[in-house]
Amino acid sequence: MHILNSIMTLLQAGFGSLAAYLAAHVLLCLLPAFFIAGALSALIPKEAITKYLGRNAPKWVSYPMSALGGFVLAVCSCTIMPLFASIYKKGAGLGPAITFLFVGPAVNVLAITLTGATIGMDIAVGRVILSVIFGIAIGMLMAWFFREDDRAHSEATGGGAFSRGARVPARTWVFFVLLLGVLIAGTLQVGFLTNNYASITLPGSWAGSLQTWLDGIVPPNPSMGVEGVSVHGVFLIGLLFLIGGAAWLGLNDVDRGFNRWTYGALGLITLTLLVASFSVTTVDRGLRFGISGRSIAEVLLIGAVWWMAMNAFEDYEIEAWLWEMWRFVKQIIPLLIVGVFLAGTARAVIPRTWIETLAGRNTVWSNLAGVLFGVFMYFPTLVEVPIAQTFLTLGMHRGVLLAYLLADPELSLQSILITNSVIGRKKTAVYVVLVTIFSTLAGLLFGGWLEGMSVWAIVGILAGSTGLLALVALWTDQRRHRQAVVAREAPKA
Repeated sequence: MHILNSIMTLLQAGFGSLAAYLAAHVLLCLLPAFFIAGALSALIPKEAITKYLGRNAPKWVSYPMSALGGFVLAVCSCTIMPLFASIYKKGAGLGPAITFLFVGPAVNVLAITLTGATIGMDIAVGRVILSVIFGIAIGMLMAWFFREDDRAHSEATGGGAFSRGARVPARTWVFFVLLLGVLIAGTLQVGFLTNNYASITLPGSWAGSLQTWLDGIVPPNPSMGVEGVSVHGVFLIGLLFLIGGAAWLGLNDVDRGFNRWTYGALGLITLTLLVASFSVTTVDRGLRFGISGRSIAEVLLIGAVWWMAMNAFEDYEIEAWLWEMWRFVKQIIPLLIVGVFLAGTARAVIPRTWIETLAGRNTVWSNLAGVLFGVFMYFPTLVEVPIAQTFLTLGMHRGVLLAYLLADPELSLQSILITNSVIGRKKTAVYVVLVTIFSTLAGLLFGGWLEGMSVWAIVGILAGSTGLLALVALWTDQRRHRQAVVAREAPKA
């Protein structure tokens, strides 16, 4: 009986985490990101990607551009994954693509703003500086370790030359701005977007009864990052299932032309984004729908997107855009669902007292423990900050907290699974090791600085660490060269 209760607790934690995630984070965050990723893949010429992010682009251009791209575009780790997959498939070099992947979720504008306001500007600024420096370092190391694979990838994607003449049509830039506007308007937490300017109440006691039942099935627990499921969320999850069915019938072969299910899927996506943008709360008299600045902005922006799609592009371009978008959905969403479910079950198993015991001091092992927290205790970007504040109240050191914040988006189970599907098992394993090392080092240095470590000592540790990694890179290169020589000489013998 005890085992059965334990299994039910784990299942409740996993499905509860998944339901809350789908209701709160997939719609206004992930859906626009998939459309952006599809447009990147279908509408941007390969030469425009390889010009700035290609393997043969000057490093002083490609790595800063990849870091800047992550800063501008990313909202959370789940958002960056389809964008990373898209630019890598399009011809970006492995190093710049990895830098984009690491820096994006670590320094997006929303996370930094919320971090500074909630936890402190010291961690917010440290997170920006160290993520950019170490993100570029990780990208350059990955490009060095796998330069032969990167060369082959560059040739296969047509990125072998630095394309000086590449340009993107103005209509495509406008289209991207509108899609990015849909993403930003749906996630930015500012007054003119979150304020309600009118409201409509749907009468009936059913809403309160349903919310009470939902709170019993998925109890909200803010200290553990469990947001619960609202009545609004139930409707949105239902719409997601409808979208899945219609998209399967209407988007699998959309590259051959539209059918009636294609229009149905696009209509459901539009309806779902609009419903998600409303502020919906359960009140005594029923269900209140608030018309906020967010909902007004989404109506205008989504309308502009579809107007441009119908009037500024050829049919084959829109078909290619939707097909690429759907391909990313099929590749990423199943892995994301599995990862969120497993992370939810693990969160129910790990005792909270471990945080204070393992991460209360600024040591190598404490920072490594903070990094490993991110594997099993993943939270979306806008949730991880209040969770990080909870970790502080439980006794986590601020340096360890920074290590956790840097590693959490990269080393979560779903991020590892998706990264593996894009670049392969071997590269993913090396990337995970590098993120673990650099995030641990970042927390150790930041914690040391808070405890009075001199700037020169920090620079010395950075220089020594860089030198050690360079020696490791040279050693692996020489070993690989010797193995290649032995392999060539073996047939002669």
